[in-house]
Amino acid sequence: MTTDRPNMMTIRQIAKTGLLSEHALRQMLKAGKLPAIYIGKKALINYDKLVDQLESLDVDVSKMPDQK
Repeated sequence: MTTDRPNMMTIRQIAKTGLLSEHALRQMLKAGKLPAIYIGKKALINYDKLVDQLESLDVDVSKMPDQK
C-alpha cells in the first residue's frame, strides 16, 4: 500500500527553489493565500499545491513592467 504524502516545506526552503522570494511567500501567507498548516509558529506549505496554484494563475504579461 502506497500513500502519497504531501511535500511540505518551510518558506525558506521554498524560496531556495527559486519559485518565489521569501518576502512574496510571507506576504501570501499573511493574506491567507498559501496552502499551509502551522506547527507551533512555523508554517509548512504544501509545495505541490502551491505550484499548481501558481500555474493556474492567468497573468497578462502585457501589463507587467519592462525588465531592463
